[in-house]
Amino acid sequence: MLARIREDIYCIFDRDPAARNVFEIITTYPGLHAVLVHRASHWLWGNGIKWPARVLSNIARLFTGIEIHPGATIGRRFFIDHGMGVVIGETAEIGDDCTLYHGVTLGGTSWQKGKRHPTLGNDVVIGAGAKILGPITLANGARVGSNAVVVKDVPEGATVIGIPGKVVTPRKMNEKRREEIAEKMGFDAYGATQDMPDPVANAVNRMLDHIHLMDERMDRLCEEIHRLGGVVETKPLPMLKAEGFGREIG
Repeated sequence: MLARIREDIYCIFDRDPAARNVFEIITTYPGLHAVLVHRASHWLWGNGIKWPARVLSNIARLFTGIEIHPGATIGRRFFIDHGMGVVIGETAEIGDDCTLYHGVTLGGTSWQKGKRHPTLGNDVVIGAGAKILGPITLANGARVGSNAVVVKDVPEGATVIGIPGKVVTPRKMNEKRREEIAEKMGFDAYGATQDMPDPVANAVNRMLDHIHLMDERMDRLCEEIHRLGGVVETKPLPMLKAEGFGREIG
């Protein structure tokens, strides 16, 4: 038990850069307090001492704003960052090294008894405000974006965003090119996808595609001129000062 508590404390240093020392973590982290109380209430629940287990979990909820049913199964090095509004249901199962942020719900979608809450594998991270509903499984290494609503299984290592939650597909080659051009120009390419329609982002992405095509044509034109014996100015493009970005672009 002491080894588990030590792991719960020291894993916070790896996931919260604001953590400065053990004393600060023990005295000021409600997520840790909720987890430690749950360890005790879960032991009581597992040994048939149901009512005291529920009372203890409600005391933790009163002081931390985090509601964990004593029947929930939680693995090692579990971290709840900030914590307010987190709800973890009775039949939820959480693996090792998982992280939840404030406002996360691991809830059920049925009033029937039995397994009705999510199962999280190892190293799962769930962003603030996300809702994971039903007896679904989030495999090892899954990531859930803030405010997403997930009602289907998530494969290993996948990232889910949106309402309803959708698995983010790997970036296509043209999206990587847009990102590279945008980085040179000094701004974010918005990262628009089919899951996140944005007319401004779409317009910017079309401009980036146009710039990339012009660059390719210019390179081919210069190569052809050189092949025919011509001379082309090869000085680097001048740097431009972009006000508002705080740096030069070019």
